[in-house]
Amino acid sequence: MSGSFQSTREVILRTEKWNDAVAFYRTVLGLPVVYETPSMVGFETGAIRLYVEQGAAHAPVFELLAPDVAAAKQQLLAAGCTVVEEDPALPRCYLRDPYGFTFNLGPAAAAK
Repeated sequence: MSGSFQSTREVILRTEKWNDAVAFYRTVLGLPVVYETPSMVGFETGAIRLYVEQGAAHAPVFELLAPDVAAAKQQLLAAGCTVVEEDPALPRCYLRDPYGFTFNLGPAAAAK
């Protein structure tokens, strides 16, 4: 699978101080809102699209896409990655590589 991963420009920041964070990005930085639900707001920054999600805080999460998510997940786990969070209902699979990079592993067809 070498070379088969591709990144999107989306980053998720999850925080327990959601209202404060949304207000900061909306008013202090003046970023335009491009997505909004009761628990997540997406802001257009130019180079990246920043999503602020309500919930227990963890490191910012980037997104990597692969043609075969199941095979890629097994390859990454065998190479020392660990599952941070997984929810097949969303679908969501957050992995952390051995060096601290946290990312969501998604299907390449979902590229944005």
